Amino acid sequence: QVQLVESGGGLAQVGGSLRLSCAASGRTFSTYVMGWFRQAPGKEREFVAAIDYSGGSTYTGDSVKGRFTISRDNAKSMAYLQMNSLKPEDTAVYTCAAAASLPTYIQWNSWGDYWGQGTQVTVSS
Repeated sequence: QVQLVESGGGLAQVGGSLRLSCAASGRTFSTYVMGWFRQAPGKEREFVAAIDYSGGSTYTGDSVKGRFTISRDNAKSMAYLQMNSLKPEDTAVYTCAAAASLPTYIQWNSWGDYWGQGTQVTVSS
């Protein structure tokens, strides 16, 4: 099992940057695929990015491609989401997830039961 805690959310201006962190507990962090999702009020949960066990392969959702970068540090049991060129439509609660078996990245239902509590990101002019 794994516990996930996000941090780093807050208020950013349009065009600005923000870095989210996901701290994981447990002894087997490196065996989990890690991902980020986001959800705005009244909207469906949206896939943002995923990274494989070792960090050698990443996948990013179309809406954030070229602007957001996912990374991980297995020695620190941490995953990150670097968000650049922020837009108002990036405003959402961002949640990290961990999957012990290979998920269908863009489908949140396939990730299982390991989710953080979420951190709010607000982008305004």
